[in-house]
Order: sequence, then C-alpha cells, then structure tokens
Amino acid sequence: MTVCVPVTPDGSVDGLWGRAARVAVAHMEGGLVTGWEEHDVHWDELHDVGTEGGHHGRIARFLIEQEATMVIAGRMGPPMVQMLGKMKIEVRLGVTGDARLAVTTAG
Repeated sequence: MTVCVPVTPDGSVDGLWGRAARVAVAHMEGGLVTGWEEHDVHWDELHDVGTEGGHHGRIARFLIEQEATMVIAGRMGPPMVQMLGKMKIEVRLGVTGDARLAVTTAG
C-alpha cells in the first residue's frame, strides 16, 4: 500500500491537501512503514496557475506516478474527494498530528 500525506516542516499532517507545499509518500507492508519519501510539490504556489482543472490534473499525475492507494489529510474539497474516488484512491480526512504516526494508524 502507498499512502500520501501532506506534511509540514515539523513532520505534522498539513491541514490542506490541495494547497500542500510538501507531500510524504509512505510505503506500507503489514501495517508498518517500509519507506518514506518527501516531495516538494509546491501545490500551495501552483493552485491557481494554469488552466481550469489543471491543478487537479497535476495532483492526479503525482498520485499515478507514486502508485498511491490512499490519501490522508486534514481536509480537502468535495471536487478533489470525487476525483480521488474516480481514481480508486481511498481518502481519509480529519487526520491531524504526527504524519508518520497518522500513516501507521491509517494503514
């Protein structure tokens, strides 16, 4: 399982998925984190750049490249939840606190 989570510089879950500056990609096996990579995605800066729908496309490409199966976050808008559902990516919202612990709990 591959779980993506927006992270803050101090390692906490960032509150907003679609405007995250950094996203961690956690690889899970048997409920344990076996790999952890952080990516500077700059979605906070890129949110309103480009054509309508371009931002969702940017996020979709990232998730496909990472082979994500789950996204956990504090919150995200209904259109993003709908897009991830169409991609068959599980979404868990209302997540706060330490990002690594949150991934372990979600997985």
